[in-house]
Amino acid sequence: MKKIMIFTFSLLLLASCGTAKDGKTDKLPNGGFNLFSIEQDKALGLQVSHQIDSLKSEYPILDSARNVAAYAFLYNLRDRILATGKVKYANDFKWQLRIIEDDSTLNAFCTPGGYIYVYTGIIKYLDTEDELAGVMGHEMAHADLRHSTRQMTKSYGLQILIDATLGNYEALKQITTGIIGLKFSRSHETEADQMSVHYLCGTDYDADGGAGFFEKIEAAGGSGTPEFLSTHPSPANRVENYHKWATEEGCAPGKDNRTRYANFKKLF
Repeated sequence: MKKIMIFTFSLLLLASCGTAKDGKTDKLPNGGFNLFSIEQDKALGLQVSHQIDSLKSEYPILDSARNVAAYAFLYNLRDRILATGKVKYANDFKWQLRIIEDDSTLNAFCTPGGYIYVYTGIIKYLDTEDELAGVMGHEMAHADLRHSTRQMTKSYGLQILIDATLGNYEALKQITTGIIGLKFSRSHETEADQMSVHYLCGTDYDADGGAGFFEKIEAAGGSGTPEFLSTHPSPANRVENYHKWATEEGCAPGKDNRTRYANFKKLF
């Protein structure tokens, strides 16, 4: 009986997809369609976080109790972004941080509901806190703009989404793999880049800090381009856009934080 009630509740949630917490239609950037409600974004993010926690060999997460300084640094960065008042679901999503110990992976991702994962590889690859703030702003924007569930609405059938919500292991594993390896559309990547600039504008960070990652990729002649960027807009175009948007918003230069970031990288 309990399972039937949960199943019925899941269907009701799906029936109310695209509805904001105030009961009004949740307008999606550039249009789009999303089978998930905000509550389902949160529920799915929680399920996926549990799944990632259980896959210790694939996702070796650093213990927050043993890496207090490292996590404090990232949470402070996250809090600065959330404090801008520009993150729509700042008070609704979890925005929990986890560091994955993998120096060979230049990546970060954020699940529905705001569960943020940052690989040590990208932390060590970047040179300044502004650059990491730009990357985190980009990933947080994917969750805030609900890109994952919008993309998954196109990629998965209704039944597997319901099964994942109910905690079905195989469905969850498929969804987890899909989220982590999700290739966003070019328009979604552009939206997330622009929101990163918007979030950081007016903070102590360079609003176009996210450009730094792509500038390094360009400087390497593209030889170190991660596979997940293969279908994204070109690094050159993204660099140009970051700088253009920062200029258009009239963002002031950030403060020098290279020494602080260098000390942060020594924690790994």
